[in-house]
Amino acid sequence: MTSLSAAEPHLKSAPAAARSRRTIAVAGAVCAGLLVLTACEKPTAVATVTVADISVTSEATCYEDGKAIKPADVDKCLKEKKDVRHITVDPTETVRFGVDPVIADKSWTLLLNGQRLTDYSKKTYLAVPGSVFFNEQYGASGSSTIVTIAEGGENKVTGLWSFRLKKGSS
Repeated sequence: MTSLSAAEPHLKSAPAAARSRRTIAVAGAVCAGLLVLTACEKPTAVATVTVADISVTSEATCYEDGKAIKPADVDKCLKEKKDVRHITVDPTETVRFGVDPVIADKSWTLLLNGQRLTDYSKKTYLAVPGSVFFNEQYGASGSSTIVTIAEGGENKVTGLWSFRLKKGSS
C-alpha cells in the first residue's frame, strides 16, 4: 500500500473513498427513512373479533383523532364496506369482541348493520352468541352481516371499527 504524500492531501486511498461513500449512503438512507416516518399517519387503536381460535384485528375504518365524527360522516362510514375484514361465524359459537383500553375508556357499543345492538360498555371485551348476528329479530338478513364497534357515548361517535361476519355451518 502506498502512502499519500503530504503534498497531495486531497487524494484518498481507494478503501477510504469507498468507506466515505458507504457512510454517505447510510446517512442518506436514514434521513429518507425518517422523512417517510414523519409522513405516516398515527396508527389508531385496534379492535379484534374472535370466533373459536380464529381472530381478525382491524384499525378504525373512521377515526378523527379522538374528536367527534359528524353524523353524516358516521353514516357514510357505516355504508363503506370495501376494506372491511371478515371472519366466518358458526351460529353455535360465541363471538368475542376485544378493544384496546383507549377505546374502552371512552365507552363503546356494537352496531349490527348500523343499528345499536348492545349497551355502552367500558370493558375491553364482550361475548355475544353467534346466532344473534344472523337473526332477523336483531336486524340481520342473509348469510353475511356487518358488525361495527362504535367508540364514544350516546351522542358522540369518535371511532368506528367494522367487521363482516359470514355465516358458517352449524
